[in-house]
Amino acid sequence: MESQLYDLRELASRRSFEVVKVYQDCGVSGRRARRPGLDALMADARQHKFAVVLVAAFDRVARSTRHFLQVVDELDSLGIAFISRREGINTDDHNPMGRLFLTIIGSIAELEGDLIRERVLAGMRRAKLDGVRIGRAPMDLDRAAIVRDRLSGMTLTAVAQKWGISRSLVCKLVKRSRAGDEGFVLPPPTVVDSVHLIQPNSAEARW
Repeated sequence: MESQLYDLRELASRRSFEVVKVYQDCGVSGRRARRPGLDALMADARQHKFAVVLVAAFDRVARSTRHFLQVVDELDSLGIAFISRREGINTDDHNPMGRLFLTIIGSIAELEGDLIRERVLAGMRRAKLDGVRIGRAPMDLDRAAIVRDRLSGMTLTAVAQKWGISRSLVCKLVKRSRAGDEGFVLPPPTVVDSVHLIQPNSAEARW
């Protein structure tokens, strides 16, 4: 560790860089995405406390290709140059090879994302062929009855407790029923106790 720090300080001196802070993780596996030193570096990067990150090698940042690409991509989006001493990579705007490197790793990251999505979709297709349900199982509810209970005067809480659902779902079902969604049967109309009939050409109304 000390030899790596010495080499990095020497590199910073040759390039006339001012060392703002040294970030390191001692006794923490590089396979972990969350590490105190790396987390502190990224937090300071988001606050633009420095313009360049010097590392001894790629594997000092991350052992996972995906995690490494995420770190470098975020640093680039923040306008922070990434320099690796062992690999000789510099992503500064004035370094064509560094920009090419970013383009390549960006393409790799996109390809990796596409491959992951394809594997997920393939797994879902295989699961469907095997008869496995994808997603949550549909709720076996009498939606029309829930709407009738609510419109009959029952409180939201009472309806929700009766049917074992959330109050928000009760509101949603009532709203959808009023909008006339298919699959809903609106509650029957209120029965009128008396009907008022007015005879045409009559001087008085009869009941």
